[in-house]
Amino acid sequence: MAKKKISEIIQEISMDFLEQNNLELYHCEFIKEGKDWFLRVYIDKLNGAADEYVCTDDCELVSRFLSEKLDELDPIAQNYYLEVSSPGMDRTLYKEKDFAKFAGHLVEVNLYKAFEGRKMHEGILVGLIDNCIVIKDENENEMKFPADQVSKTCLAVVF
Repeated sequence: MAKKKISEIIQEISMDFLEQNNLELYHCEFIKEGKDWFLRVYIDKLNGAADEYVCTDDCELVSRFLSEKLDELDPIAQNYYLEVSSPGMDRTLYKEKDFAKFAGHLVEVNLYKAFEGRKMHEGILVGLIDNCIVIKDENENEMKFPADQVSKTCLAVVF
């Protein structure tokens, strides 16, 4: 088990439990911030609509489960903080299914290099097509960004 990535271990030990509770693993990261390590687990509603959200009870349920399982298996050598949360309203889109689920929503696309003088573009998500993130701007102009030139795509929050 030691040779597996932490995210793979979390996927394996949590998949059945999450499905039983109508949840899915959205994203997982094990990162160092300063002197501390954080295991961040993001959960979402299983096959949920774009307007279904995770509640604090869901996060607590998964946190207790993972804490117990990780203590039992002990796959992480160093001390760390376990955080379980929803992906949030401004969630980052990672997988192809995320782009399909949120097609038609307003997104922010952040680029590594400026395009048309800007590194950040906002528009309505058309989808992930031929390995390009496709959006439409406020004038209905379609813009395509090759996925390897995009640092981050996330839902825009409008108040």
